[in-house]
Amino acid sequence: MERYKILEEIGDGTGGNVYKAVNNETFEIVAVKRMKRKFYNWEECLNLREVKSLRRLNHPNIIKLLEIVRQNNELFFIFEYMECNLYQIMKNQQRSLSEEEIRGLMSQVLQALSHVHKHGYFHRDLKPENLLVTNNTIKIADFGLARELSSSPPYTDYVSTRWYRAPEVLLQSASYTPAIDMWAVGAILAELFTSCPIFPGESEIDQLYKICCVFGAPERNTFPESKNISRLVDITYSAIRPADLSDMIPNASLEAIDLIKQLCSWDPSKRPTADQCLEHPFFHVSERIFYLLICVGSEPNLELDFAPNLVLYNGKYDNMIASTLFLVETVHTNQGAKEVTFISFSAESVFLCISFLNTAEPSLSLSFSPVSTPSIGVSQSTGCAMSPFQSSILDRPFMATSAGFQQGHYL
Repeated sequence: MERYKILEEIGDGTGGNVYKAVNNETFEIVAVKRMKRKFYNWEECLNLREVKSLRRLNHPNIIKLLEIVRQNNELFFIFEYMECNLYQIMKNQQRSLSEEEIRGLMSQVLQALSHVHKHGYFHRDLKPENLLVTNNTIKIADFGLARELSSSPPYTDYVSTRWYRAPEVLLQSASYTPAIDMWAVGAILAELFTSCPIFPGESEIDQLYKICCVFGAPERNTFPESKNISRLVDITYSAIRPADLSDMIPNASLEAIDLIKQLCSWDPSKRPTADQCLEHPFFHVSERIFYLLICVGSEPNLELDFAPNLVLYNGKYDNMIASTLFLVETVHTNQGAKEVTFISFSAESVFLCISFLNTAEPSLSLSFSPVSTPSIGVSQSTGCAMSPFQSSILDRPFMATSAGFQQGHYL
């Protein structure tokens, strides 16, 4: 350890203390983790889970173990240095993180987690303190509780900080899967929007109660192998009405809310994998370039209105009047992008929404003639009714063709 000069202590965990240090030869700033227990031979050092996992995992978003030093039966891990952790960012920020910033951080975490799972490990201790950040780069750290997927159950009861612990761990299931990491990702994603833990349980039973308060009680057969299912039975006998997650996290988009719900599913088998999360619409909002709202009333009228709050998601529109929605057509442009056209009828007017996806140079021009409001027998309910469209409604000329469109109008 003579090559390193300790500058200051920056962390104190159950396994060891972490210091900021400098390499006296290269002047590189590093992080030194000094293990609290003694190690009397190299074999037990190399058999540590943290060492075994990090020697196999090489990814830009996983902390790099640079060197291992054993001196006087003390063990030191030399890591690359990161400026802070995600908890410190949330604690010290003067403003809430934007959804774009959250998306950038979580996409990196999921790419790293995908790498971890594909190489036969699950982390088991994901929390904001174990996600280290420098500038806009985030890395998963602290693999002290990492476990190989091939290892045989039963696993240890203590896994992760309680607030990020999956229900199957709280209920002491006989075995569990990488889905416990995905639950933690969902809890962290929610916390990034609010800067507060979504399940701040004061005990394991209170933790289960907090989860029930948000998502309601699970199906009784969800955890057939759990030792402590009685904990859940006692809770679910009480009348618990699940909260509206959109009310709890008002600054989150519908896509973010949906992803959190999927990740925090009671049933581990229903939680998406890291790769599936990266395909979720939450990470692909930039593909929705813009939305145009065309309103045709009883008098000839054309109105182009950029509507950032008008989002087609899971078959419904947000911030739109109650109406019945019909699919008109789906076509492909010459760039290979998909153009989806919907039409909605209300008592006053006809709304036509044209959504362009993945267009490199979005463009639109419109020509139309007066269209009277159609009188058809449809129920006035919000939703996407995929019933056949009545072509007679659009007998009058009404079409959209390509034309130049200004870059400044993109959402």
